[in-house]
Amino acid sequence: MRQFPLNPITSKKPSLYLLNLKIRDSANNGDFAGTLKIYSSTLRNTNVHGNSFTFPLLFKACAALTCLRDGTKLHAHVHQLGFQQDMFVQASLLDMYSKCSDLDSARNVFDEMATRNVVCWNTMISAYCRCSRLMEAMDLLKEMWVLGFEMSASTFIGVIAACADRRLGLSMHCCVFKFGLLQCEIPLANSVVNMYVKFGLIDDARSVFDTMDERSILSWTTMIGGYVSDGNVGEAFNLFNRMRRMGCVSPDMVLFVKTISGCVEAGNLLLASSVHSLVLKTGYDSEAPINNLVLNMYAKCGDIVSARRVFEMVDEKCIYLWTSMIATYTQHGYPAEALDLFKSLLRTDLKPNEATIASILSACADLGSLSIGSGIEHYVKSNGLASNRQVQTSLIHMYCKCGRIDKAEDVFAGVLHKDIAVWSSMINGYAIHGMGDEALKLFHQMRITESCNVDPVVFTSILLACSHSGLVEDGLKYFESMKNDYRIEPGIEHYTCLVDLLGRAGHFDLALKTIQEMPLRVQSKVWAPLLSACRKHRNIELGEYVAKKLLDLNPGNTSSYVLMANMYTSGGKWKEAAAVRSMMRNRGLVKEPGWSQIEMNGAIHVFLAGDRSHHRSSDIYKKLSELNTKLKEAGYIAEIDMVVHDLETEEKEESVKVHSERLAVAWGLIDTEPGTTLTIIKNLQTCGDCHSFLKFTSKVTGRHLIVRDGQRFHHFRSGSCSCKDFW
Repeated sequence: MRQFPLNPITSKKPSLYLLNLKIRDSANNGDFAGTLKIYSSTLRNTNVHGNSFTFPLLFKACAALTCLRDGTKLHAHVHQLGFQQDMFVQASLLDMYSKCSDLDSARNVFDEMATRNVVCWNTMISAYCRCSRLMEAMDLLKEMWVLGFEMSASTFIGVIAACADRRLGLSMHCCVFKFGLLQCEIPLANSVVNMYVKFGLIDDARSVFDTMDERSILSWTTMIGGYVSDGNVGEAFNLFNRMRRMGCVSPDMVLFVKTISGCVEAGNLLLASSVHSLVLKTGYDSEAPINNLVLNMYAKCGDIVSARRVFEMVDEKCIYLWTSMIATYTQHGYPAEALDLFKSLLRTDLKPNEATIASILSACADLGSLSIGSGIEHYVKSNGLASNRQVQTSLIHMYCKCGRIDKAEDVFAGVLHKDIAVWSSMINGYAIHGMGDEALKLFHQMRITESCNVDPVVFTSILLACSHSGLVEDGLKYFESMKNDYRIEPGIEHYTCLVDLLGRAGHFDLALKTIQEMPLRVQSKVWAPLLSACRKHRNIELGEYVAKKLLDLNPGNTSSYVLMANMYTSGGKWKEAAAVRSMMRNRGLVKEPGWSQIEMNGAIHVFLAGDRSHHRSSDIYKKLSELNTKLKEAGYIAEIDMVVHDLETEEKEESVKVHSERLAVAWGLIDTEPGTTLTIIKNLQTCGDCHSFLKFTSKVTGRHLIVRDGQRFHHFRSGSCSCKDFW
């Protein structure tokens, strides 16, 4: 703490003159701490003290440093020296207190001033506005007007910026218009434009903008940003192009932030490329925040190649840029590329932050890589990130998606202060593992032990849990509770889960009634789960009706044709199934190939149906043949009703024997010790015969088989599945 001792009033003019020169130069150079140090040192070592020229500079330094304690000590020092009535000293003292947010002291100084000029009034009004004490500011404004002071633009700028009430804002606009300040004062006009943008009155903002004789870069930025926020990206870019044609101002970094946000909003790759070209042309590509925004802009437009190109163009990459690129790969379904990039990051001197770890854990979850995910948890613990809630939430999600619900529970139990994201992640984990009762118990525990607000995401997980566990009554109860007790408007995800719940349980009449009572904007999205239920329950008549609805709404959706063909196949209607497949071919649609993967010793092995590309393919098929023999002896009978072609029974049995998950299991049995748990990740839903195969395999081999298919997890143990054949 600096000391300002009181010396006798015996100044030496040459010494005071030199002191003031030093203080002025220091303050003008922005070395405000040095300014105070010069004066403090002078007082300690000489009998020279400041005067009415010195103290305004010292109070300016305190204001810039928001150093209220030094400012208060200087105030006492000034009072003892007798300079407290000097108008310039009082004005600077008032400014210091206002910028240090000590409004009571500022108002005391203001009230004690024998003479006040416009600057003092403006300073006090602005101080109230900065601290959101608008009523006091308005009282002073009225008093100032009554006393006959001439209003300036500075008088109104702070008030207009602080207006939180639309009516008051309109009144202030009328005032500045009446005083004739709007056309000649650019900062004031900018403040009015920004006020209307803040209130969402974009047309009124544009009216003020168009009446401005001159416009600064802030004027254009405010108006363009207003259009982007209003969702009118087209007009934002029209205005941006008009600014460039006029050539009156050059784009700055803030304007590029607004235009890039517009590109993200529009998802327009052509606009994105144009803005990026201008960024390069104007030299702003050397700014780290701009590079990060441009990368995210391309990512939001779906151009991952260009996003990576931007990443590679930056010589000195910050951790935020690395995180953005890793998150881009993860969010767009390239988890392997995200992991490769993360490994490259670890070879640099940079340290991953919480957001980086959360993104890479999400990639591990998508990939189903337990070994890498566990390694990252070790890194988290070694680098002091284990108590970060974002990281903890991501760890729970990763372990749930990698089949280790027990590890997820351990992480969850270790979170001291659980927020809604932590609870939601664990509830969703139980849901995808078919542990409906556990999900509902945890939801009940959350409601009675935590004060966090329940959000729509939690209810999506609850409805999903009910759907996968056949808890129809509970699902309907929680759906109604969401609407009536929590006032949450159901979204597409909630309606989809509800129809899936009813369809899986065979409640077709109620499912249809539910769809018909939904908002029209939602109905088109929820027919697919009902068609899937028709296939499962072989309700071909309703299935044809639902399929027609789906194909009319979205004729280019491959999954609708696949579901329809499978439904006909399960009912033995081969001609109809062939006709659907023919429709697919005629439209140029191709079914997504099914694949399965298994992670062994840190390496991921991927198999397609009938795949023979593996380096030990012959051993795999030999093991599969041996396994099939054991399964038949144990009572396994192939379920061939879902084979998509009209083949003889023996041919059908052979066709299902080489499904991808069987090849993955065979390789797992070869390459692991007896008793080792095998985890299989599959992109599509497991067929009925493979589900039966996996149950018998768990019984014959004594293995715990964990299978994550396109819908949920299945845990096979001792000849039974955790789904209880409800899937």
